Amino acid sequence: MLIDEFNRVINYIRISITDRCNLKCKYCSDGDFGYIPHGEMLSYEEIIRFVRICADLGIKKVRLTGGEPLTRKGIVFLIGEISKIKGIEDLSVTTNGVFLAERMQELKEAGLKRVNISLDTMKRDRFAYITGVDAFKDVIRGIEKAMEFGLSPIKINTVIIKGFNDDEILDFARMATIYDHHIRFIEHMPFGDSDMWDSTKVIPSREIEEKIRGVYELEPSENHEKGPARMYRIKGGPGKIGFISPVSSHICSECNRIRLTSIGMIRPCLFSDTEYNLKALLREGKTDEEVKSFIRGIVKVKPEKKKEMGQIKKCQKSMRQIGG
Repeated sequence: MLIDEFNRVINYIRISITDRCNLKCKYCSDGDFGYIPHGEMLSYEEIIRFVRICADLGIKKVRLTGGEPLTRKGIVFLIGEISKIKGIEDLSVTTNGVFLAERMQELKEAGLKRVNISLDTMKRDRFAYITGVDAFKDVIRGIEKAMEFGLSPIKINTVIIKGFNDDEILDFARMATIYDHHIRFIEHMPFGDSDMWDSTKVIPSREIEEKIRGVYELEPSENHEKGPARMYRIKGGPGKIGFISPVSSHICSECNRIRLTSIGMIRPCLFSDTEYNLKALLREGKTDEEVKSFIRGIVKVKPEKKKEMGQIKKCQKSMRQIGG
């Protein structure tokens, strides 16, 4: 079991398998769309080995991210291999949903358990503006296909930005009264387009929650995944509402994860630019025990919390480079 210096059990890894994406979301990419050469990214064999080693250390949950993970060739093979690793109980993908409908059957058959779908607006014109692509209908088809194949609960991740989509908060909440989705409202974070990131555009989770409570009754619900989301059942509906508050409050005490970037850097904290070079160890032929010792060392220096409130600055790397 991996336990850090602050008694947090680390049982979850987020693995970015590519920095490539078919969308150009303004809060994600900072306008720089140069891509990492393929040879610099971790191979599937290296990723699979890393997951096996992590499973031996007590990791139980794996999420594949990007970029857009469905743009990388062979992802069905990767999912199939990870799903066979003893100790991995949950395997999911974070996706923008554009390619999900056409890939759903093979992903499910390979062993995919769940999907998180990033969707920040229910309006087609706004979707095209924020992503740079007119693909809203494709995302909706992807959600419908995930429902058809029983990937429940489907998690919808919605970043709320003042003056852009804050008038749609109740529209998203309403989805939880109809479907058994988990609608997760995420505070705008310091990544992406320099013009898009502005601390005045952050709407604290408490304000979003108050707006929803003005219309719907929320009942506290345990977050079985022990992650940073505060979860609520929406009375009278099958779904749940969640709030993730990385800017307005310290959610760090609930952090149970480390991240692996597509170029093989382990990042123990999303909001810190400190990274550790796993790829070098793998390509230098280090043994599994040496890699395990390396991972244990990183977990031991995982920071207690991000910078003090009000001191968060724009991160040096985009979410596309870090892994969403």
